[in-house]
Amino acid sequence: MSLLVPIISNPAARRSSLKKVWQAAEYLQQQGFDTELLFTEESGHAEALAREAVKKRPHRIIAAGGDGTINEVMNGMVFSGVPLAVLPLGTSNVLAKELNIPTDVQGAIQAALSGAVRRISLGKIELSGNSLVTPRYFCLMAGIGFDAKAVYDVNSAIKRISGEGAYVLSGIKTLISYAPAELFFTVDNREYAGYAAIIGKASRYGGHFMVTPDANIFEPSFSICIFTGRSRADLLRYAAGVIRGTHLKLHDVIYLKASNIEVIGNAHIQIDGEYLGTTPARISVEKDALQIVY
Repeated sequence: MSLLVPIISNPAARRSSLKKVWQAAEYLQQQGFDTELLFTEESGHAEALAREAVKKRPHRIIAAGGDGTINEVMNGMVFSGVPLAVLPLGTSNVLAKELNIPTDVQGAIQAALSGAVRRISLGKIELSGNSLVTPRYFCLMAGIGFDAKAVYDVNSAIKRISGEGAYVLSGIKTLISYAPAELFFTVDNREYAGYAAIIGKASRYGGHFMVTPDANIFEPSFSICIFTGRSRADLLRYAAGVIRGTHLKLHDVIYLKASNIEVIGNAHIQIDGEYLGTTPARISVEKDALQIVY
């Protein structure tokens, strides 16, 4: 009996195409595997598809798309024991860069079939002041404040056309009118204040930048970068520092290792590049929550 390898694909993901997904399915079949092509129809559908696919105890589940699709699939697979593999087809493919997963179809599928299977720790986030009751998991980062507001405001039509350029444009528009409220962070029982933060579960951010360079997807901890300035000049200075890799040397940037974080105040939140909601929030580490193959 052949082993089952479902492919969950977001047909709206930038650079995604039916041709590449069919190529992946054909290659799997040539290697003797059964496969199912499962296409998402709306936001959140990939998680539901993954949850149903897990019940069939497949050999692997392949997420074909960008980091947003991977996040949804991952949330449907947490603690399932089924390995997740990635076929990078999205806007920035940060997880693929983090794990050096090939971007070509054959290379990615070869990695999915013969790569190392390792357990990774995930971030778990619970929003404690609104309607989100079910915890959400992330493998790359949680952004609180400015970058999450830019994600919230991004134009989906422009994103489909220009990919990362849509986030740059949204960031510029956000910068013009941004007036953040002060946020209060409890980081492993220590108190801090600031106006924005990046909580890194992985080292990379937005592609090649490293806001939290010490974060490791395999370790049961976060690296958190708290920005304590609130002016537009401060934000520009932080952005320049991130681009140059010098932001951690700035006097008004706090950089810490953490396991448990509570955020009080009013700010937008994004996880793995997708909008989530608003603070307050509790964020913790779930050790060995997911198996991933790469």
